[in-house]
Amino acid sequence: MKELQHLNQYFIKYKLHFLGGIAITIIAQFFALYTPKLVNKSITTVTNFPTNATDAQMKEATWILTESLLLIIGTTLVYGFLTFLMRQTLIVMSRHVEYDLKNEVYAHYQKLSLNFYKQNRIGDLMNRISEDVGKVRMYVGPAVMYTINTLIRFAVVIIYMWNVSPKLTIYTLLPLPLLSYTIYKVSAAIHVRSTKYQENLSNLSSFVQEFFSGIRVVKAFALENDKEKDFEKITSDSKTKNLSLAKINALFGPLMILLIGLSNLVVIFIGGKMYLDNEITQIGVIAEFILYVNMLTWPVASIGWVSSLVQEAEASQKRINQFLKIKPDIEDKEVLSVDHVQGKLHFKNVSFTYPDTGIEALKNISFEVNPGQTLAIIGKTGSGKTTLLSLINRLYEASSGEIFIDGIPIQKIPLGVLRDEISVVPQDGFLFSMTIAENVKFGKPEASQQEIEKVCEMAYVHHNIIDLKDGYQTMLGERGINLSGGQKQRISIARALLKEHSLILFDDCLSAVDMETEEIILKNLYQVSQNKTTIIVSHRVSSVKHADYILVLEEGKILEQGTHNELVNLQGTYANLLEKQLQEKEMK
Repeated sequence: MKELQHLNQYFIKYKLHFLGGIAITIIAQFFALYTPKLVNKSITTVTNFPTNATDAQMKEATWILTESLLLIIGTTLVYGFLTFLMRQTLIVMSRHVEYDLKNEVYAHYQKLSLNFYKQNRIGDLMNRISEDVGKVRMYVGPAVMYTINTLIRFAVVIIYMWNVSPKLTIYTLLPLPLLSYTIYKVSAAIHVRSTKYQENLSNLSSFVQEFFSGIRVVKAFALENDKEKDFEKITSDSKTKNLSLAKINALFGPLMILLIGLSNLVVIFIGGKMYLDNEITQIGVIAEFILYVNMLTWPVASIGWVSSLVQEAEASQKRINQFLKIKPDIEDKEVLSVDHVQGKLHFKNVSFTYPDTGIEALKNISFEVNPGQTLAIIGKTGSGKTTLLSLINRLYEASSGEIFIDGIPIQKIPLGVLRDEISVVPQDGFLFSMTIAENVKFGKPEASQQEIEKVCEMAYVHHNIIDLKDGYQTMLGERGINLSGGQKQRISIARALLKEHSLILFDDCLSAVDMETEEIILKNLYQVSQNKTTIIVSHRVSSVKHADYILVLEEGKILEQGTHNELVNLQGTYANLLEKQLQEKEMK
């Protein structure tokens, strides 16, 4: 259970619930185990009742039986109420732990770097925060509760039995070593099968998530039948592993009941022999022992179920811990007390190699941009444009060289401050499954409707939005599927403009709009970014020609740099690209 030690912090946090549940459980057992003594007393009263009893003896026996009946009813009601309180403490505690653990996993997910998400599938991440955490909750709640209940009941019952008859107690408990060995062997098998089942469940979740995300591609290529076969194969494997786990779990109940039955037979046989040999003087002792043994039926039978829960939780917590132990590639270390930046950006001999592929994306990049200036970066696909932007807000860490903002190395600026001061508009603008208004004010939740409409006008998308049936309250499908590519890009631009920032990064975010729309948006962008550091990445010369400075990248290197006029006069790559795009525009 070493993987489950991670949960000890939560038992300490909710110690009042935990200790209170234990205390209530102990008290409840004394009320529950009072009944066998009353039954013994009642049976002994009846068996010892003389055939020629007097009226006084009759009244006394009637009173004893009535008193025992009332006490049995009373103790049962108290036991039931205490059991309710036990669940209110321990089960409620498990729900608190589930809530905290989900938040712990989610918070850790947010800290992890982009490489982590490249190497792990979304379905697997979702499964660990839902299915795996759910399995762990069953350990913290029902498994812990029934374990405590079983241990306390065993301890109290054995003490009670020993006080009545040590010899009969020893014979009654003889099947317990066999029970322990059975639990050990079956639990080991459950752990192995549970781990395999949880891993397969992650594969199933990943497949379904990817299928729904790529449903357009599936339909476009008429791959429904092929995907159905793949799904059937995965679900068949899942069914096989689940049945394997269910079969081993199914052994517990019958085995426990068999062992309890053996104990009952021992009580009847040995107890009857002891009564005949006058080693016990009351026939009610046998009835009392049978009740004790049967009181152990559910706790003993639950050992199998609890053991299964613990093994499944161990397997799930191990999978959760695998992610929790991963350290973020990028985190705050020796940061300065900085709460705002002006936006002066300086790259000094910066190079970057992707750790997962070994591709050197940037090579010895150096440039400076002052607040209020616009830097444009142009180049072919794969030249390193997007990678350069990713280094500015530390989605990746430069392999060598230094990046400064306001003369401060970006590693010394707190991540929260750095990213809060930067607005990014990616090429593939991600929209969430909520209204258009909520998507626009994603970075500024308190924004008014007037502010939202203003930035949408600047992004030249306001007129498209108001033409929709529900306007700004239009609910978007997953990833904004009910909008065009150009509309999604322009809403992403509006979202970035609404956020207060010192730097704004546009990553080829106008690739899906026409030239006329592009010119309108760029004109508005240059107006709004006059006091901000702006970087525009594009493959179109028309998008960058008005920038204060232009970098031409090729294979991660700065091939040319200067203003639009300087680069045109240079008659190099930039000039050739401009001429080619002008010819394409004329042909259209």
